Amino acid sequence: MNAPSLARAEHRRSEVGPVELFFDLVYVFAIIQLSHLLIEHLSWEGAAETVVVFAAVWWGWNYTAWAMNWLDPTRTIVQLFSGVLMLGALGMSIAIPTAFGDGAWLFVGCYLFMGILRPVFMMLAHRGQQLAANYRMLLLWTLLAGIFWVAGAALPAEWRLLLWLVAVLIDYAAPLAQFRIPGVGAAPMHLWDTDAEHLAERNRLVFIIALGESILLMGGTIVDHGHFTASLALSALVGFASLFVLWWNYFALAGPETSGGDASTGALRSAYAYAHALMVLGAILVAVSIELRLAHEHLTSGAVLVTTAGPLVYLAGNLLFLRSRFGRLARSRFFAAGVLVAITVVALPLAEQLPVVLFSVAVLAVTGALAAHTAYTTRTRAA
Repeated sequence: MNAPSLARAEHRRSEVGPVELFFDLVYVFAIIQLSHLLIEHLSWEGAAETVVVFAAVWWGWNYTAWAMNWLDPTRTIVQLFSGVLMLGALGMSIAIPTAFGDGAWLFVGCYLFMGILRPVFMMLAHRGQQLAANYRMLLLWTLLAGIFWVAGAALPAEWRLLLWLVAVLIDYAAPLAQFRIPGVGAAPMHLWDTDAEHLAERNRLVFIIALGESILLMGGTIVDHGHFTASLALSALVGFASLFVLWWNYFALAGPETSGGDASTGALRSAYAYAHALMVLGAILVAVSIELRLAHEHLTSGAVLVTTAGPLVYLAGNLLFLRSRFGRLARSRFFAAGVLVAITVVALPLAEQLPVVLFSVAVLAVTGALAAHTAYTTRTRAA
C-alpha cells in the first residue's frame, strides 16, 4: 500500500465520505438491538450488561471514525476496508441479544477482529510515519483488553460481566494513559494529528442515528398495538416531543458550537470519544423509556428510572463536552439534572399510582425548558 495515496488530502480533510455514511447504517441495527436488550432485561444486572455491550459497540464505531480521519474515503482499498469493518460490526450487532449467552464468541470475535484489523491496516497504510507508531501502541492495548474479552467468553457465564467490565475499562483507559506501556513506548495525544470538524460531523451524524432508532422503536410499538386510541395518540405525541426536545438540546448547544473551542487532540478525545458516548447512550435510554411507556398503561419503578436516566446520562455527556472543548460548565445543566433527580425521588414510591402521561409530561417540561433556555442563551451570545 502506498501511504500518500491513502491519506486524505488536506483541502478535503473535514469531508465525510459516502462510505462513512454507509458504515453508519449498521449502527441503526446495533442501537435497536441494544434497546431491545435492555427492554427484555430490565433489571440492575440487565442494565450493567447493556452498558458493557454498548461500550464495546461504541468503541468499535469510535475507533473507526477516528481511523477515517486520516484515510481517503474515495480510495477503493479504503472502501473495501470500511466494508470489512462494517461486516464485523454487523456480526457484533447480530450477537447483542445473546452476548451474555450463546452469542458470546460471535460478539467477542467480531469486536476483536475489528479492533485488530484497524490498527494493522493503519500501520501498513502509514508505515514510516508517526501515525503507524501510534497505532502500534493502540494495537498492544487492544490485545491486552482482548485477553479479558476472550476469558469472559471462555469461562463460565457468571464470570462474564466482571471480566468484560475489566476489558472495557482497559479499552477506555488506553487513550487516557496515552497508550503507554512501560519499556515499549507511548502515543501521547499531541502526536495524533486530528481534524476537529470531521470528528464533529461524524458524531453529529451518529447522534441523529440514535434519535432515528427511537423513531423506529416508537413507530413499531404503535403498530404492534393494532388500534390507535386517544390515550395511545397522546403518549405517542409526548414521546415524539421528548425526542424532538433531545434533538433541540443537542443542536442548540453541541451542534453549532463544535466549530469553535479547543481543537487539541486531547480535548477532541474527551468531547467525542467519551462525552458523545454518554450522549448517545442517553438517547438510547430515552428510546427505551418511550417504548416502555407506550407498551404499558401503568408505570413501574424500572420505567421511572429509565425515563429520567436518559436525560441525566445525556446531560452528563453534554457537561463533559462543554468542559472539554470550551472549558466551562453550564449551570442550567446542573439545575435541570437536580430537578430530574427530584422528580425521580418523588415518583418512585408512587410509580404504580402515577398516570404515565403525567410523569412523562413532567420530565418533558424539564428537558423542554432546558432546550428553550439553551437556544435563547446561544442566540443572545451570538448577537
